[in-house]
Amino acid sequence: MGFGGISIWSLLLILAIVILLFGTKKLRNVGGDLGGAIRSFKKSVKEEEVAKDEAEPESQIIEGKVKEEDKV
Repeated sequence: MGFGGISIWSLLLILAIVILLFGTKKLRNVGGDLGGAIRSFKKSVKEEEVAKDEAEPESQIIEGKVKEEDKV
């Protein structure tokens, strides 16, 4: 048995039908586009985390200045 009751032969048959319908060139392009989208998503998540980390110390500094002014 394979995945959830699907045998390996069924998976190979489905793969063969997909290749016949779309062709290897189109599948290669779809794979490349999907990989590019995933890389872009990961890059934007990293940039957002870096921006968030850089923004936190500034907000703490501003809060510290406000607290000092309140004491005076």
